[in-house]
Amino acid sequence: MLPDVPDLPVLPDRHVSRLRRAARGVRRAVLSRRRLLAAVLAAVAVAAGLQAAAGPPPATEPVLVAARDLDPGRPLAAGDLVEARFAAGTAPAGLAGDPVGRVLAAPLRRGEPVTDVRLVGPELAAGHPGRVAVPVRLPDPAMAGLLRVGDVVDLVAADPQGDEPEVVARDVPVLAVPDVVADAAGDGAPGRLVVVGALDADVPGLADAAVRRYLTYSYSR
Repeated sequence: MLPDVPDLPVLPDRHVSRLRRAARGVRRAVLSRRRLLAAVLAAVAVAAGLQAAAGPPPATEPVLVAARDLDPGRPLAAGDLVEARFAAGTAPAGLAGDPVGRVLAAPLRRGEPVTDVRLVGPELAAGHPGRVAVPVRLPDPAMAGLLRVGDVVDLVAADPQGDEPEVVARDVPVLAVPDVVADAAGDGAPGRLVVVGALDADVPGLADAAVRRYLTYSYSR
């Protein structure tokens, strides 16, 4: 036998009319703003989709770059460099681990990473297999200033006693022309240093010429 169900209260006609009028008002309000509501819902859906599709931000790595345009031939100071963030895997190869105090071999533009081939050191000869980076002093700074990185020259030793000049290294690539001029008030050796890529066999002759004779050059090509 089913349990007795209490009779539900019967609303007066006036309440029913009010509810119907309210429902009709809500319906009219929704219909009048259906385009706006559709646009809002579409925007919410797009935002939710983008948030779901977007993964975590890409990984980055710190890279030391020039804080401003830098000239070659002087040691780098901490204020010359700033840290930039590169996307993982996009930093250039050969980044210098601790470049502060190292001498620039070539100009560095603002924002350019500091790599080993931009610094005076053995890495300068990396692009010239079979050669080593050797600093040589040319007695005439103005003559040394004519050289540019990438020039290929023959190094000639001239004896101040009048002996015949001798080519001590042929087809030598110029690797760096640091913008530093020495004088007698400094280290006592006038002239200007130039870094060249020499064959191992040429190094003893260059060292001997640097001590006993004056070095000059001629363009080989």
